[in-house]
Amino acid sequence: MKTKLILLILFWCFNSSNIKSQNKTPYGDNKEVGKYVVLNGVKHYYEVYGNGTPLLLIHGNSTPTRGWAPQIDFFSKKYKVYSIDCRGRGKSELGKDSLTYMQQAKDLAEFIKAMKMDSVYIVGKSDGGIIGILLGIYFPEHIKKIVAFGANMQPDSNSLYPSTVLEIHHEREKADKMLAVKDTAKNWLIEQQRNRMMEFQPHITSADLHKIKIPVLVMSTDRDLIKEEHTFFIYKNIPFANLCILSGEKHGVAKLNPDLFNKTVDTYLSQPFKANAFRFSE
Repeated sequence: MKTKLILLILFWCFNSSNIKSQNKTPYGDNKEVGKYVVLNGVKHYYEVYGNGTPLLLIHGNSTPTRGWAPQIDFFSKKYKVYSIDCRGRGKSELGKDSLTYMQQAKDLAEFIKAMKMDSVYIVGKSDGGIIGILLGIYFPEHIKKIVAFGANMQPDSNSLYPSTVLEIHHEREKADKMLAVKDTAKNWLIEQQRNRMMEFQPHITSADLHKIKIPVLVMSTDRDLIKEEHTFFIYKNIPFANLCILSGEKHGVAKLNPDLFNKTVDTYLSQPFKANAFRFSE
């Protein structure tokens, strides 16, 4: 009995020490590196890790910097990784205006200038992919390559599966109702703004996509919220694009299978753009 007790104590001490040694960096709330910058009149929170070529991570609709943990861990060993909370998310201010993808693209363009980034890589997932596409259309000056994962160019069932469209609509209605009764359980204004943006935006056309003159990796999965044919539409209309559909994965692959996501993105960023010779040739 005494021997068993000693072994249990040793086991507990070893595992406690091991767990402590594996504590992760508090991405999104790292007081050692977290900073603020005012972009277009709104205070934004950001963190920077690593050295090398700048790589800007643009998060999805509801998950700010903290959602990029597996990517920051991986890419900061090779790149200088910038992760910013877009307005109204994480520790960034919402501002007085309604959330729009275009406004966020303008914010990120200002951020690139403020940080004096040159030849920056953009990696955006979900809503961040939409913003990345808009940066490629309207603010391409300092961008070297873009990875746009799980993005949609229209907010309807031509782009998204009907169940997703319906869920966004219900979430926006719920936020409207909670605001009307002055419920304080959540920040319903942010919830309303987030879901209203997804419900009624973006509106990016094939002609808009044709304006992008820098390489873009259009990524999705075959179990995504975005219809596969819509992902192909995006790829087909960007002149210098590559296409990647991850088999058997979901919209949350960056978190659920970060090894696959990270290595795929890194391979694309590390290699020269594959020429579009023979693409769509008859």
